[in-house]
Amino acid sequence: MNKTSPPERQEKTHQPGSEDAMHPAPDYMPRFSGSGRLSGKTAIITGGDSGIGRATAVLFAREGANVAILYGDDNETEDAEETLDRLREEGAKCFAFKGDVADRSIAQKLIADALDRFGGIDVVVNNAAEQHYQEDLTDITEDQLTRTFRTNVFGSFYVTQAALPHLRQGASIICTTSVTAYRGQPTLIDYSSTKGALLAFVRALSANLASKGIRVNGVAPGPIWTPLIPASFPAEKVESFGTDTPMGRPGQPNEVAPALLFLACEDGSYFTGQVLHPNGGDIVGG
Repeated sequence: MNKTSPPERQEKTHQPGSEDAMHPAPDYMPRFSGSGRLSGKTAIITGGDSGIGRATAVLFAREGANVAILYGDDNETEDAEETLDRLREEGAKCFAFKGDVADRSIAQKLIADALDRFGGIDVVVNNAAEQHYQEDLTDITEDQLTRTFRTNVFGSFYVTQAALPHLRQGASIICTTSVTAYRGQPTLIDYSSTKGALLAFVRALSANLASKGIRVNGVAPGPIWTPLIPASFPAEKVESFGTDTPMGRPGQPNEVAPALLFLACEDGSYFTGQVLHPNGGDIVGG
């Protein structure tokens, strides 16, 4: 993100916001040539139309994977189509599925469609999320609280539950949690709570599935320049976003995606129940 750019604010008409409308545009393309680390594998990526999800989808495609992305609604169709274009340029077999990740039937249909098209599933990335800036706990409505938990937590449960009967030894489940799970965020209280729940989900499920040879891990990004930021924060917060990290800037989606690739492929074969922290140097506990 260019610190000299004017603050950008997208209207809060939908989450996660539009990547196409962001200025400056996030950097999502992989930096290096692929080496076949996911050749012949199939990956499911929720929230794969933009942000970290898009960067991960393109990187996985470059590494040889078939990719299915889930996106939320018509507001995200343009981003989803752009992502599919990039995946096809990488030579991937791919498709996009529109639907609410918080709807269990959508998760089931997504998995069924992927199985029909690709014949199996090897990697599940639970990445879809929403957040809403609120300075006071009492301003968080029941509807907002319910919606944030359903998208961020229930959606991860539903997709994982639908995929699990079809995962074989060597499969990988990855959840996008957040630095806010470790140190909180005073204006994202409900969001931080959901990310803490996902951290516990990773640790509990990893222990549950270890004997089956299925690995469960997470990434906990710090401030990353994605559509969620201009879609949820006030303009003055967007302008200074990420400047309080030790590296003095927000991260880009393609600086997070390699962490997911590591956990998805055989390079991470001795990792389960772990969380990687692409956060610009923020020291977190846990």
